[in-house]
Amino acid sequence: MLDLALSVLFSSSLFVIFKLFSKYNVQTMFAIVTNYIVACLFSTLFYEDNIAITDIPKKPWFIYTLALGILFIMVFNIMAKTSQKIGVSVASVAAKMSLVIPVLVGVLVYKEVLGPLKILGIIMALAAVYFASIRSRTITIKMENLVLPLLVFMGSGLVDTSIKYLQVTFMEKGDFPLFCTTVFGAAGITGLIFILIKSYQEPLKLNLKNMLGGLVLGIFNYFSIYFILRALQNDFINSSSIFTINNVAIVLLSTIFGILFFKENLSKKNWFGIGLAVISIILVATT
Repeated sequence: MLDLALSVLFSSSLFVIFKLFSKYNVQTMFAIVTNYIVACLFSTLFYEDNIAITDIPKKPWFIYTLALGILFIMVFNIMAKTSQKIGVSVASVAAKMSLVIPVLVGVLVYKEVLGPLKILGIIMALAAVYFASIRSRTITIKMENLVLPLLVFMGSGLVDTSIKYLQVTFMEKGDFPLFCTTVFGAAGITGLIFILIKSYQEPLKLNLKNMLGGLVLGIFNYFSIYFILRALQNDFINSSSIFTINNVAIVLLSTIFGILFFKENLSKKNWFGIGLAVISIILVATT
């Protein structure tokens, strides 16, 4: 349970770090790129098996990690903007609700059975993203409050779906840690190319603040994944229960962080959305 608790803490802290970037004027894109380079280095240091770098391109999933690296950069950047512009709680709800997408893909592609409670959970998850994102006191739908959370929802779901597809189709047992290392590296390299191109329009500030922001983000990002993988290796709780507890706890803890650290004001509709999120995660992951 300690591993699971640490995974929740590190994962929830990511949204707080994104919010702090805007407060302290850290260049988000530069920090995100640095984050993936740091995460790649940490993954390499903690990888226990021996493998030559020249063997990695021979893996059947290698070419797909390049596309996944681009997707990682895009989703992480949108997640950061959501945390900064709308709120930590909204970003966490949208990200965690995305589990309904791989569930639907599992039904359509892998012919998994979808019971009535899971269907209810999916509907509730979509509603949760809306209600948790509302920042207007009226019932009017403001598109600027919905676009970013919906992009986080869809992007995170696409990431999870892609990883599941590659895991089922191409990965051998024990490949996942190496796969994560390669994806982190691909995301870092992709990001470097992007910011070098962008630097012609917006000069990069290679200062200590940006470097430190990326370093902290990379450490927290890596350990959020490291500890959830450790938690999944236990013999006492099944993986479905672990993911349920993990996602629900991240939504709740991120909300608490947003209130405590950034004085985020949540309306009754926002709390209703968070409540729907918790219930929908439980329904989708355990039924």
